[in-house]
Order: sequence, then structure tokens, then C-alpha cells
Amino acid sequence: MKIDWDRRTCARRGHVTYAPDEPRLRERLHAETALGGAWRCLRCGDFALGEPHGSGPADHAPLVPRGKVLRDLFVLRFLAIERAVRGVFIVLAAVAVWKFSNSQDAVRRLFDEYLDVFRPVFRHFHYDLDHSPIVDTVQKTFGYKHNTLVLVAVLLLAYALIELVEAVGLWYAKRWAEYLTVVATAAFLPLEIYELTERISWLKIATLFLNILAVLYILLAKRLFGLRGGHRAFEEERQSASLLEVEEAGGLREVSASGQASRHP
Repeated sequence: MKIDWDRRTCARRGHVTYAPDEPRLRERLHAETALGGAWRCLRCGDFALGEPHGSGPADHAPLVPRGKVLRDLFVLRFLAIERAVRGVFIVLAAVAVWKFSNSQDAVRRLFDEYLDVFRPVFRHFHYDLDHSPIVDTVQKTFGYKHNTLVLVAVLLLAYALIELVEAVGLWYAKRWAEYLTVVATAAFLPLEIYELTERISWLKIATLFLNILAVLYILLAKRLFGLRGGHRAFEEERQSASLLEVEEAGGLREVSASGQASRHP
């Protein structure tokens, strides 16, 4: 089922109306009803009762996102939420690594104590806990130096900062954030592919698939790096989505057609 992004957004945020100074265009966007005057919404095209939200020359009308632009904004905000959640988890991981670096010996002793408790339980189910990949990874971590762990925590914080900056920028549909997201995500794709060669998991596959889709979608939909006409073509597409401009173009076509008819009786 096709989603009507315009009416969906108007249902949540309300209509956006504007009264242009140009008489012909003003007449096309205004209607009188039994309940009073109504103005056509610049987003969904429906008429809304009441005074317009703004007025002035047609070229000063607000640029209201419509149709494909709204769909793209929905996708960007979905990616923004995903980046924000990931950034928060990475911050928590960085804090955990930093705390672990300051109490490594105490954590090692606590881990060994719990390992001694759970070893007979797992042996009862014929599972060798000493050769578990998870236990092996944790024990290797205990061998890392304090400075190494601090460096890991700093790198994790830097990565989390990038993710959170991306999230804020994507939420507000900033073009610099789209470039940052594409470059940063593409830079980590080789590492994600390498991790799959080491050990395959559905979470890693899903993350890799989502990141590849995000890069391709933003590149093509936002026309980054000169693709599909670049920034100029993107702005032209956005401008053409304004209902007020469509109405104005329609009025000009009517004038042009009537002029041609008068010259050719």
C-alpha cells in the first residue's frame, strides 16, 4: 500500500498555508465555504479553514517538504536513531573498558572465582568452559596492558562521538551529515567484512547489510559527490516539490495558452 507522506505529515503536524500577493495565484489557493475562508495547504493540497499562516510574494513562501522529500527525511531519521543508539552503547563500552583498566587485577580474580563455580555445572552438560571462545577472549583481555586499554577506551569514545554527530546531523537533514555518514560508514565496511571472515553471526550480517544500504541510499537519493546531477539537481528537485510553485506554473501555462489563442484565432 502506497504511503501518502504529505497527508501523513499534515495529520501529525498540521497544515501549512500561505496567501501570496499575486491575485491570480491567491485566487487559486483560496476558497470560500459556509464555515468561512479556507486556504490550500502547501504540503498536502487540501483546503484548511482559517487564516493563512503567512502571506507575501510567492517567491517568499516557505519551502515545505513534500512527497519524496518527506520519505527521504523519514529514512534519514530512522538512520539517525540507529546511529544514536549505537553511539550510546559504544560510550557505555568505552566507560566499561576504562573502569576495567583501573581495576584489572580485581576483575580477574572475580572472574576466576565465578569460573571455578560454573565449571562443574557446564561440565555436567558436557561443555568445556575452559575452551569456550567467550572465556578465551576474556582471558586474553586480562593480558592487555593498562595503557592499551586506555587507548581502546579513547578510540571507542571517538567512534561514539562520530556516531552521535551523525545522528544529530541526519535528524535535521544536514547535507554535511550525509557526507560524514557515507564516508565514515564506508570506511568501516572493510573491517566489518573482515570480522565476518573471522566469525559469522546474524547480527554482523544484518549490520553490514544495513550499512551498505545506508551508503547506497544516501549517495543516490541525496546526489552526493556529483552523482545524478549533484547538489544543483538535488536543490532543483526540492524546489519543484513546492505546491505553490506548481500552482504558479499552472497559472503561467494558462496565461501562455490564452495568449497563443488570441494570436491565432
